[in-house]
Amino acid sequence: MTVVVTGARRRAVRDGDRHVDTAHLLHALVESDPAVREVFDGGPQLARVLGYLVQRSIGYGLRWQRTQEDSGGFPAVRAPAGEGWSPSAASAMDRAARSALRRGELQADGLDLLAALAADPRCRAVEVLDRAGVDAGPLGARAADRRAAPDPLG
Repeated sequence: MTVVVTGARRRAVRDGDRHVDTAHLLHALVESDPAVREVFDGGPQLARVLGYLVQRSIGYGLRWQRTQEDSGGFPAVRAPAGEGWSPSAASAMDRAARSALRRGELQADGLDLLAALAADPRCRAVEVLDRAGVDAGPLGARAADRRAAPDPLG
């Protein structure tokens, strides 16, 4: 998860944003986590999502720069990952961590975070998914199901 957090922070800085938001987290997830990429329905769907995220990172398409994300979909939490997180991103990180703790694990993984992002219908990550033609509900459910499934390798 450190790779995802680092990647999301780097994207926010490069985009000129004051806060890491859920779209930054989604971008870092799909770039760095093979398990997250497997949850999408094939290559074309993932390619459309990445296309929207890249457009956003170069300042084209979705216009969110220099605004703070707060979907209001979940209660805001104190930023667990530190300062510089949008309320929606901090809430998603918190939900992912709680999911891991319920399984008895100390750290969340990419599937936990993807399920948490997909659960907030008004966050920027879900807006990206919607524009790419990806239904966030089933995507989040697949992520949660794969996370709950026992590892066949042990």
